[in-house]
Amino acid sequence: MEPYASIAVLSDTPGARLFLVDGTYELFRHFFAVPAHRNSAGQEVGAVRGVLTSVASLIEQGADHVGVATDHVIESFRNELWPGYKTSAGMDPVLLGQFGLLEDALASMGVMVWPMVDLEADDALASAAATGAADPDVRQVVICTPDKDLGQCVVGARVVQMDRRKRQVIDEDGVRAKFGVAPASIPDWLALVGDSADGFPGLPGWGAKTAAAVLARYGHLEAIPNAAGKWEVPVRGAPTLAATLADQRPLAGLFKDLATLRRDPPVISGYSELRWTGPSPGFADLCERVLDAPGLAAKAEQLAAGR
Repeated sequence: MEPYASIAVLSDTPGARLFLVDGTYELFRHFFAVPAHRNSAGQEVGAVRGVLTSVASLIEQGADHVGVATDHVIESFRNELWPGYKTSAGMDPVLLGQFGLLEDALASMGVMVWPMVDLEADDALASAAATGAADPDVRQVVICTPDKDLGQCVVGARVVQMDRRKRQVIDEDGVRAKFGVAPASIPDWLALVGDSADGFPGLPGWGAKTAAAVLARYGHLEAIPNAAGKWEVPVRGAPTLAATLADQRPLAGLFKDLATLRRDPPVISGYSELRWTGPSPGFADLCERVLDAPGLAAKAEQLAAGR
């Protein structure tokens, strides 16, 4: 698929286009990709500056409805369900220390931000995507993250994923090509294969291709027969795999629950809440005093003036 292909396909369709950004991913990415920068008070702000610059670039490229979700607290309700689920343990405290500043800076920039505590940033993105997709005045929702669990939110070319670093857009056909299953089967696929980024292992012996082959036929875990003799798809090692699934169905169901994104409660009531109209009056001071980035404030003002 060509970069931004799905966006180009719908570019002439009337209606708003929503850009939903995974702020946690962006903060991690910039933390490891851009040079460190300490302000005059000794506070590390390099990653925050990188994310804000990236969001400003998105706006400059034409995005006028933008929302950013962050994990204000890395731990979530999922940690109560599975003790091995991802935590903040071992994370660089300099990285962790920039989450709050990023959220404050985005809000000051005039960008809608969802700092998640009990739920995760991915849940907020899923919620906002569902609200946008249900509105006939929205022509497309673009979820800006490469995270595979967000594939479950993709709908045709109306709700797509975009990896901004690789300049790739994945629509529903792209999800099928990448994972071998439909978007609705992504939680089931992750339950079988596991997700090392989120800290759950999947079931023994179940690889990506095997899971895709079985789910392409049955769609969901609950529909897969316990006995391999009843499987209507040829899979190498089917008796062992079927026995593993039959024996560990409760665990597979738990992993599916972990991988299923929550769309309730809604994080927005309507897409108009995401419209970017410019920075707040205090943004210039924050850029000057905290971020050492007066040029960023000037850029935001320039973009706002051109709207």
